[in-house]
Amino acid sequence: MPWLALVAAGCLEVLGVINLKRLAMKKWDAALYLIITFGIGFVLLSYAMKTIPMGTAYGVWTGIGTIGAALVGMFMYGEPKEWRRLLFIAMILCSAVGLKLIG
Repeated sequence: MPWLALVAAGCLEVLGVINLKRLAMKKWDAALYLIITFGIGFVLLSYAMKTIPMGTAYGVWTGIGTIGAALVGMFMYGEPKEWRRLLFIAMILCSAVGLKLIG
Protein backbone atom coordinates (compact mmCIF):
# COMPACT_ATOMS: atom_id res chain seq x y z
CA MET A 1 0.00 0.00 0.00
CA PRO A 2 2.80 2.55 0.67
CA TRP A 3 4.10 2.16 -2.89
CA LEU A 4 0.62 2.81 -4.28
CA ALA A 5 0.40 5.92 -2.09
CA LEU A 6 3.81 7.03 -3.36
CA VAL A 7 2.81 6.64 -7.01
CA ALA A 8 -0.46 8.50 -6.33
CA ALA A 9 1.51 11.28 -4.60
CA GLY A 10 3.75 11.57 -7.67
CA CYS A 11 0.74 11.77 -9.98
CA LEU A 12 -0.80 14.47 -7.78
CA GLU A 13 2.47 16.39 -8.00
CA VAL A 14 2.12 16.35 -11.80
CA LEU A 15 -1.46 17.66 -11.49
CA GLY A 16 -0.18 20.36 -9.14
CA VAL A 17 2.44 21.44 -11.67
CA ILE A 18 -0.20 21.55 -14.41
CA ASN A 19 -2.24 23.87 -12.20
CA LEU A 20 0.85 25.94 -11.48
CA LYS A 21 1.21 26.46 -15.24
CA ARG A 22 -2.51 27.29 -15.51
CA LEU A 23 -2.13 29.79 -12.67
CA ALA A 24 0.74 31.43 -14.55
CA MET A 25 -1.68 31.75 -17.47
CA LYS A 26 -4.04 33.74 -15.18
CA LYS A 27 -6.59 30.94 -14.70
CA TRP A 28 -7.45 31.71 -11.11
CA ASP A 29 -9.43 28.54 -10.36
CA ALA A 30 -6.10 26.72 -10.69
CA ALA A 31 -4.99 28.13 -7.32
CA LEU A 32 -7.56 26.02 -5.50
CA TYR A 33 -6.69 22.88 -7.49
CA LEU A 34 -2.99 23.54 -6.90
CA ILE A 35 -3.46 23.67 -3.12
CA ILE A 36 -5.64 20.54 -3.12
CA THR A 37 -3.38 18.43 -5.34
CA PHE A 38 -0.13 19.39 -3.61
CA GLY A 39 -1.77 19.04 -0.18
CA ILE A 40 -3.10 15.53 -0.79
CA GLY A 41 0.15 14.60 -2.53
CA PHE A 42 2.21 15.63 0.51
CA VAL A 43 -0.09 13.65 2.83
CA LEU A 44 0.34 10.54 0.66
CA LEU A 45 4.11 11.08 0.46
CA SER A 46 4.24 11.37 4.24
CA TYR A 47 2.27 8.13 4.60
CA ALA A 48 4.60 6.33 2.18
CA MET A 49 7.67 7.54 4.08
CA LYS A 50 6.51 5.70 7.20
CA THR A 51 7.52 2.45 5.48
CA ILE A 52 9.70 3.35 2.49
CA PRO A 53 13.15 4.85 3.22
CA MET A 54 13.17 8.63 2.86
CA GLY A 55 15.77 8.77 0.08
CA THR A 56 13.96 6.15 -1.97
CA ALA A 57 10.52 7.67 -1.45
CA TYR A 58 11.68 11.19 -2.28
CA GLY A 59 13.67 10.03 -5.30
CA VAL A 60 10.75 8.09 -6.75
CA TRP A 61 8.29 10.92 -5.97
CA THR A 62 10.43 13.56 -7.65
CA GLY A 63 11.14 11.21 -10.55
CA ILE A 64 7.44 10.70 -11.20
CA GLY A 65 6.88 14.45 -10.96
CA THR A 66 9.79 15.29 -13.25
CA ILE A 67 8.85 12.73 -15.89
CA GLY A 68 5.17 13.65 -15.74
CA ALA A 69 5.82 17.39 -15.95
CA ALA A 70 8.22 16.94 -18.87
CA LEU A 71 5.75 14.77 -20.78
CA VAL A 72 2.85 17.13 -20.08
CA GLY A 73 5.01 20.02 -21.26
CA MET A 74 5.79 18.21 -24.48
CA PHE A 75 2.31 16.96 -25.29
CA MET A 76 0.09 19.74 -23.90
CA TYR A 77 2.26 22.84 -24.21
CA GLY A 78 4.35 22.16 -27.31
CA GLU A 79 7.74 21.90 -25.63
CA PRO A 80 10.53 20.26 -27.68
CA LYS A 81 10.43 16.47 -28.15
CA GLU A 82 14.01 15.91 -29.20
CA TRP A 83 15.71 12.55 -28.65
CA ARG A 84 18.16 13.83 -26.02
CA ARG A 85 15.35 15.03 -23.84
CA LEU A 86 13.56 11.69 -24.16
CA LEU A 87 16.83 9.89 -23.35
CA PHE A 88 17.24 11.78 -20.09
CA ILE A 89 13.60 11.22 -19.17
CA ALA A 90 14.21 7.48 -19.71
CA MET A 91 17.28 7.71 -17.45
CA ILE A 92 15.19 9.29 -14.68
CA LEU A 93 12.63 6.51 -15.08
CA CYS A 94 15.35 3.84 -14.86
CA SER A 95 16.71 5.50 -11.72
CA ALA A 96 13.30 5.51 -10.04
CA VAL A 97 12.77 1.84 -10.93
CA GLY A 98 16.25 1.05 -9.64
CA LEU A 99 15.48 2.70 -6.31
CA LYS A 100 12.32 0.60 -6.05
CA LEU A 101 14.24 -2.60 -6.80
CA ILE A 102 16.91 -2.02 -4.15
CA GLY A 103 14.65 -0.30 -1.60
